[in-house]
Amino acid sequence: MRCPSCGYSESKVVDSRPSEDDTTIRRRRECLECGHRFTTYERLVDNPLIVVKADGSSEAYDRQKLMRGLLIACAKRPISPEQIGDLIDSIETELRNASKSEIGSKELGDMALVRLAKLDDVAYVRFASVYKDFQNVEEFAAALEGLR
Repeated sequence: MRCPSCGYSESKVVDSRPSEDDTTIRRRRECLECGHRFTTYERLVDNPLIVVKADGSSEAYDRQKLMRGLLIACAKRPISPEQIGDLIDSIETELRNASKSEIGSKELGDMALVRLAKLDDVAYVRFASVYKDFQNVEEFAAALEGLR
């Protein structure tokens, strides 16, 4: 594993622990060159998930893309990056358990919205405003009404 500080390719594992749902192993590492400590995550690689977009095109599922969207929606809200990671983990676990190889972007967004609604109303509305592409105030108001 390459050190993010100096780029040296040798490191030692200082601590390892499984995630709560046993789908990931978190490892704390220390660079053997500069001593910098960093965290890596080990996940089982299984069949790639394909996301079918609204225009009919498809692309490989990208955890980081979903993470970026959720981080933006949760900016300046009392939601930790760990909670967002757990939210994404629960989506991935559900998809893995369903043995799906393809998912529509709308379905993926709906899965994120359901989980966000349980965490924070403001983050839910922020994510929904981008994901649902509201065209007018009435559509936005209907989404707000759905939170009640």
